[in-house]
Amino acid sequence: MAKRAFQLYFPQNLIKEPIMFLIARDLNLVLNVRRAKITAEAGEATIELEGNEEHIEQAEKEMKAKGVKVESVLGDIVEG
Repeated sequence: MAKRAFQLYFPQNLIKEPIMFLIARDLNLVLNVRRAKITAEAGEATIELEGNEEHIEQAEKEMKAKGVKVESVLGDIVEG
């Protein structure tokens, strides 16, 4: 089992789409939303994905293909 954290940035046209949920479900990943801020103009979220490393890499590719800006978060995510 692997676990990776990402910072996601959603453009306005994607903020109402359940992209994270659908990709995590389809790839059998555990999705943990650690932090999120959504406005009418844009959205951002810090998430952790846990599961098969290949599936996590596929999730990253699929989110990027849908127009989400994805950045890997290195190290631990600080609580708070």
